Amino acid sequence: MSDTISAKAASARSRLRRLPQRGSHERETIYAILDAAFLAHVGFCVEGQPFVIPTLYGREEDLLYLHGSAASRMLDTLDAGAPACVNATLVDGLVLARSAFHHSINYRSVVAFGRARKLAEAERKAHALRVISEHLLAGRWADARPPSAQELKATSVLEFTIEEASAKMRSGPPVDDEEDYALPVWAGVLPLELRARTPEPDTRLAAGMAPPRYLLEFKK
Repeated sequence: MSDTISAKAASARSRLRRLPQRGSHERETIYAILDAAFLAHVGFCVEGQPFVIPTLYGREEDLLYLHGSAASRMLDTLDAGAPACVNATLVDGLVLARSAFHHSINYRSVVAFGRARKLAEAERKAHALRVISEHLLAGRWADARPPSAQELKATSVLEFTIEEASAKMRSGPPVDDEEDYALPVWAGVLPLELRARTPEPDTRLAAGMAPPRYLLEFKK
């Protein structure tokens, strides 16, 4: 298996143009970002009209699993063979420069291109849902009741094959124009992170049930 998801001669859709030094086609880099995030935005077209839909996902090798209602227009459209774009982004900080022009953010982002198809077999659908669940919160699938046959029937699961992908990142301090470094303006980075807070129990939770360890130790 190649170390890059896209060949060196990537097509126009995944070629890095602006600030290519911040980008990568390396499989390890792309996987690391996809595994750190859990919310993606899926772009596709219906009758010439563009749509972008947020969705949770799970990754297994070069596959992304997406799920939704069996009546989902997005899933039906993708299953019919429409090309799609999946983006996942992590924001790591606000970059505050001395000039308004050079403000930025530190981030990690992946744009993946490919096509998807619905999984018909109940066993494969259940496996894909487990991958999504474990991606969000490792250990949860074993605790929860598995989907019933009726619930699986009401759920569509897509297997999105990553055909091409690129990652793009920014890190570090602001970069100002040389003459602006003397300005009496605070500059630097305001780090940001997604942090779990204390779990809030359901009001109908049985008495005496403590949160599971994987919840208390959750880190993403």
